[in-house]
Amino acid sequence: MAPDWSEKRRHIMSQGQTAATTGLATDSARHAGTARVKRGMAEMLKGGVIMDVVTAEQARIAEDAGAVAVMALERVPADIRAQGGVARMSDPDMISEIIEAVSIPVMAKARIGHFVEAQVLQALGVDYVDESEVLTPADPHHHIDKWSFTVPFVCGATNLGEALRRLAEGAAMIRSKGEAGTGEVSNAVVHMRTIRAEIGRLAALPAEELYAAAKELRAPVELVAEVARLGRLPVVLFTAGGIATPADAALMMQLGADGVFVGSGIFKSGDPARRARAIVEATTMFNDPDVLVKVSRGLGEAMVGINVAELPSAARYADRGW
Repeated sequence: MAPDWSEKRRHIMSQGQTAATTGLATDSARHAGTARVKRGMAEMLKGGVIMDVVTAEQARIAEDAGAVAVMALERVPADIRAQGGVARMSDPDMISEIIEAVSIPVMAKARIGHFVEAQVLQALGVDYVDESEVLTPADPHHHIDKWSFTVPFVCGATNLGEALRRLAEGAAMIRSKGEAGTGEVSNAVVHMRTIRAEIGRLAALPAEELYAAAKELRAPVELVAEVARLGRLPVVLFTAGGIATPADAALMMQLGADGVFVGSGIFKSGDPARRARAIVEATTMFNDPDVLVKVSRGLGEAMVGINVAELPSAARYADRGW
């Protein structure tokens, strides 16, 4: 798999070099070229599962199970919830060990607004940076200017306006937030349904009403018009937050997700390797109930869940960001 990913990455990056570097290009042309490159890299992950890992061994388990990428972090969201304190970017040595251990793309998290953590991750050579609400936000008012980076960013959203604002900042991939570290899929469902429904309403508007819609969404009218024309986001839309079973993954795919992030649901379960394989297969064969029955058998104990309705507002990661 290593030659495949490395070769694809080099090919996509080379396609964007002219637009990104030529002195004759306008700022908008450079942004457009950069966006094509970064979004193209994210497109290669469609239909797959991205797994949180905290060690090189877990990363190898994820790769062997068929994950399309791994997210390197020191603590899975369930442990961040349980232990509290300030959650920051992971140790560079740990991230480097995971990069060396696998041939699939490696992502890592930076705090919201902490552009220096993102600079460090880019210098480390990660394939994607997740500006993540799971970590303790560094800036309550500003997200990272992602246009100033060559590494692509994935960002979370609970609704269409939030997704469009992250795209305007340069995000190349969106994930519906859900509520990470709970093992409870309800918020993931709500956020995916909300984004999809708001896109549908936007697509039905006459052109003259898109300006008012852009004002309401607090997003650039050009992006709003593009989404209305396409009937979807112009980037890959994954789901995250609370996916713990193969059925959860299939549910989110049937609701319109392009792929699935799984955090605590795998390595906080009784048999991580088997559950990882089952979730990958369920994500691929999400419309086949017979396959879902087969992969749901004999998985051992699922992670201990948290009822999202009982979480105080201060403990809800999805509310972080704007």
